[in-house]
Amino acid sequence: MDKKKRVKRIFDAISHRYDFLNHFLSLGVDYYWRWRALKLTKISKNTRLLDIACGTGDFSIEAKRQGVEFIIGADLSFNMLNLFNQKKEWSKGNIIQCVAENLPINDNSFTNITVAFGVRNFYDIQKGFESFNRVLDTKGKVTILEFSLPKKKLVKGLYLFYFNNILPFIGKLISKDKEAYTYLPESVGEFDKKIDLVKLLINSGFKKVDQHYLTFGLVQVVIAEK
Repeated sequence: MDKKKRVKRIFDAISHRYDFLNHFLSLGVDYYWRWRALKLTKISKNTRLLDIACGTGDFSIEAKRQGVEFIIGADLSFNMLNLFNQKKEWSKGNIIQCVAENLPINDNSFTNITVAFGVRNFYDIQKGFESFNRVLDTKGKVTILEFSLPKKKLVKGLYLFYFNNILPFIGKLISKDKEAYTYLPESVGEFDKKIDLVKLLINSGFKKVDQHYLTFGLVQVVIAEK
C-alpha cells in the first residue's frame, strides 16, 4: 500500500477517537501548542487562512478564536472533514478533500497556511511545500507545527519510551486500530532523522524561515515567509 492510501486508511479509521486521543495522549498540552504556534505567526482578522491536513479542525478552530474570519480547511480524510463539520457550523462549505501536493486552489489566494502534525504524512514534502508557495500571496506565511526529537538525553529517553511503548498500547486499546498508533512513533522517528524542514522550505522558494521549539523540544514550530 502506498503512503497516501495508508495515511487515508489510518485517519479514516481512527477519526471517531482522534480528538480524545490527541488531548489524552498529550495531557492536553496540544491546545497550548496550537495557540502558541498561531501567536508566533501573528495572525489577525485580515488573515486568509488555508489549514492543510486540518483533520477535525482544531487548528482552524483556534485560529477562529484568535480572530481570523476567512478559513478553508483541507484534508485527505473524508471522515475527519465530516467530524470538523459536525463540530463547527461555520466549516460547512469551507472544507476541501485533497492532498497538499495537489491543491485545487488558485495562485496567490491566501496570506497564511497552517499544518499541525501533518507534514510527516505527505507523500512528497518538497512538492507539498512548492504547492504552498504557489497558493500563498506575496509575504505569505506557512506555519508548521510538528513533533521533534528532544536534544537533551534524559528528555529524549523518556519521550522515546512513551512514544514506542505507552502511546501505541493506549492508542490501540482506545481506537481499536493497531497500525495507527504504531505508525505515529515510526513516522516521527523517520521524519526527524531524514527531513530538514528549513532546507526544504528554502528550496521551495521561501525566503525567511524561523524555527521555534516548545515543551522541552517535544514539538517544533517552523514559520516560513514567501
